[in-house]
Amino acid sequence: MVDVVSFDVERGKVREFARSTFAVDPVYTDRGAAVARGHVDVVATPTYAVVSLHFRNQREWVAQLGLNIERVVVGSVRWTYRRPMVVGDVIVGTRRLVKDERKPGSGGDLRVLTLETDFVDATGQVVVTEENVVIERPST
Repeated sequence: MVDVVSFDVERGKVREFARSTFAVDPVYTDRGAAVARGHVDVVATPTYAVVSLHFRNQREWVAQLGLNIERVVVGSVRWTYRRPMVVGDVIVGTRRLVKDERKPGSGGDLRVLTLETDFVDATGQVVVTEENVVIERPST
């Protein structure tokens, strides 16, 4: 395990996130529209899981993995949803390292790490799994 993060899916934050990502579907802002489409409340936009970054100590997990934060870049992020996050969900995400490899680059070896986070709801059911690839560039 790399780290654990928890957060509430809050109505105001979902609205703010929808506005900032130009999500126009009313299911992201109007409870009535969301309920009419079969949800229990307003739905968080598909990339909403990134709010977990606001609650994580980035320097701590980077140091834990032996990375130099000044040379770390995001390679990719992918989410696999089991169901949408909705307002009222209490989410706990547990991140783990699934792959740590070296690949040749033009300036030296790159360290490529694949991390996965299962975000579960209050019942322990996985809502979404995030796969995050981070790359540590070689020192110059």
